[in-house]
Amino acid sequence: MKFTALILTFGMFLGNARAADPLPGTKPLTEEGDLAAKMVAGMHKYLDRELAASPKKRDELWKANAKEPLAAKRERLKKILGVVDERVKPNLEYVSGPGKTGLVEERDGCKVYAVRWAVLPGVDAEGLLIEPKGKPLANVVLLGHPGDIYGQKGDPAANAEIATEQFGYRLAACGIRVLIPALLSRESHLSQNPKLKRATNIPHREFVHRMAFEMGRTLAGYEVQMVLAAADWFQKESPKLRLGVFGSGDGGRIALYCAALDDRFHTSQVNTAFGPREGIAEEPIDRNVWGVLNEFGDAELAGMMVERELIIEPVAGELSKGYWPEWEQRPVPKGGRDSAAPGKLRPPALKSIKAEADRIDRHGKDIRDELQQIYGPEPGPPGLFVSELLGAEPREDEQKVKRIDPERRPVDWAAVEKRQFDQLVAHVQKLWRDSDAVRKDFFKKADASTPEKWEASCDWYREHFHTEVIGKLPEPTVPLNPRSRQVYDEKEFTGYEVMLDVYKDVVAQGILLLPKGLKPTDKRPVIVCQHGLEGTPRHCIDPEKSPTYFEFARKLVAQGYIVYCPQNPYYGKNEFRQLQRKANPLKLSLFSFIIRQHQRTLDWLETLPNVEKSKIAFYGLSYGGKTAMRVPAVEKRYCLSICSGDFNEWIGKNVSVDLDRSYMWTYEYEMYEFDLGNTFNYAEMAYLIAPRPFMVERGHDDGVGTDEMVASEFAKVRYLYANRLKLPERTTIDFQVGGHRIFLKGTQEFLEKHLGKPGK
Repeated sequence: MKFTALILTFGMFLGNARAADPLPGTKPLTEEGDLAAKMVAGMHKYLDRELAASPKKRDELWKANAKEPLAAKRERLKKILGVVDERVKPNLEYVSGPGKTGLVEERDGCKVYAVRWAVLPGVDAEGLLIEPKGKPLANVVLLGHPGDIYGQKGDPAANAEIATEQFGYRLAACGIRVLIPALLSRESHLSQNPKLKRATNIPHREFVHRMAFEMGRTLAGYEVQMVLAAADWFQKESPKLRLGVFGSGDGGRIALYCAALDDRFHTSQVNTAFGPREGIAEEPIDRNVWGVLNEFGDAELAGMMVERELIIEPVAGELSKGYWPEWEQRPVPKGGRDSAAPGKLRPPALKSIKAEADRIDRHGKDIRDELQQIYGPEPGPPGLFVSELLGAEPREDEQKVKRIDPERRPVDWAAVEKRQFDQLVAHVQKLWRDSDAVRKDFFKKADASTPEKWEASCDWYREHFHTEVIGKLPEPTVPLNPRSRQVYDEKEFTGYEVMLDVYKDVVAQGILLLPKGLKPTDKRPVIVCQHGLEGTPRHCIDPEKSPTYFEFARKLVAQGYIVYCPQNPYYGKNEFRQLQRKANPLKLSLFSFIIRQHQRTLDWLETLPNVEKSKIAFYGLSYGGKTAMRVPAVEKRYCLSICSGDFNEWIGKNVSVDLDRSYMWTYEYEMYEFDLGNTFNYAEMAYLIAPRPFMVERGHDDGVGTDEMVASEFAKVRYLYANRLKLPERTTIDFQVGGHRIFLKGTQEFLEKHLGKPGK
């Protein structure tokens, strides 16, 4: 009886609160300033702590899994790098043509050939093959930083003494056959589509990486495949010779991955590439690898090279001048050509390099004793030493090999890069075109014989979506600690700004709108109205904020619904986009936070006495439409979802280079979600919402997509609801004349149909 009396009193306060009062059951909200910006800053603090703690967590994980076969770890590393495609049979050919042979030049008794070798269907690698004088004693794949094969003029590595080819000659002087693959540069002149008249400043490496990431690949993974294909050829050609992989800069990153993955590399050298990776969000985005810091820092990669030699050659401080490949892409506020993700390459401190190398010892005495770490006192690869590890011996004084002339161009490297760029782009575009069949196969275990069986069989997919695609944060354990203050006192409603705790430094916040005249016994449906990019809850409420939203929250509360407008963290331009960069290496994303924020919000809304718990609906526009696809797919307490101004053939929207509105041409680099293309397009996300009601609101002239894209993807949803689940009334699409906005026409009818008219 006392509990009932308390609820009745609470309900009366909800309908008739005094202007200065917080909501009953909440503390006063005293936080001032830009709360959305503070929310984003709090998430940065959370991720900074997690990144700093990741080395210790990796140590603990590797100790706990000490008996796990190395092969299992390698399979996980291959998965997150995207090294998942079967390579073609090993084949290497000389590149010749009219008036030229594959032989580029002869110098110091060595012959240099322009070569290519097959990697994947439709994808070749190209580079130089240096044949030593006499019979080769060992083989090496040598990877330089992009652009420094010849120490090209204008490149940070223009010093001819340290160009990749120069080191190749030194190795050849020791009797080693050297294969030097060309890697994509950070230039941007190929990142264009003349037919669309679209161009961008996105570097070639980022351009390929963006689309590849969505399809479960990475540029690093493609380059690893090129090296492994070279190893396939060497093994076929001379199986008894030792094989090494050496690299510097970006090439050093690839060499480290290759040596960790493949025992065929007897000796490995990593130059200017080894060190702590906790600052990966500040590096070029093509180095982004999903979940890598949960298990594979550089120390862990080195620890996978059991019974083999590893040479770590740091070049730091003063020694890095003229050697370290410094580079920077500054953040930009708008799209067009200014579209690249920010990032920079800077020489790491020698202290941090040594600290990461020292962590290798923590993975067991056996591994420690089998690894060799050498810190070179001077810049420049130790050719003589590594040749001895490979079983070779100097035939000439390798230190006196003639210097190359960086001005000469015996190979048209611009043409090589264009071929490689075009092939990689084409490979990813085909992955996208084939992905519909891949997703169908992925979803074949879902049982549509009844709505109940469908929902139950989708629980595995729902968990996979949350854990493997979105990234799953731990369950919050801190108290909700609700705080509020009144911010609206209108004729038809009262509004309260609300803040809830999610984790330390991470909050959920928004504005609750309550119809006036609520009776203590009233139970009303709730509609969660979600803003879009750079928006706030007030955009959904105030007509002067944005006509795009049609003040739909205000209109719905005026009809008698309880309305809640959450603040989502896609706010602050590069500030929030960098959250994605910090989160991805921890196997998290922006929506990892958004899902937990909405779960905490639902926890709190369910405590309000006037809320009808079984009727809490979601309605979001634009980035809020993205939320409408992802959050209700995981959180089943949302009884229905309406996606406005966002529903799409989402994978094509991210990957296609032939679509003028593709994210390949914009500054929104945070849009890409690892391996989404093989798992969950928007139809599959809607499958996770089924059999709950689901609706799409679409303006014919909305530039986020085309009617054809939207209708085609929605047809798959309609097929599930109407034909398989026999619930045609639970899904619909409303096309309206207009652009990117809320219309509140067909959606009004949909809400009334499934929630009922409030107060009736």
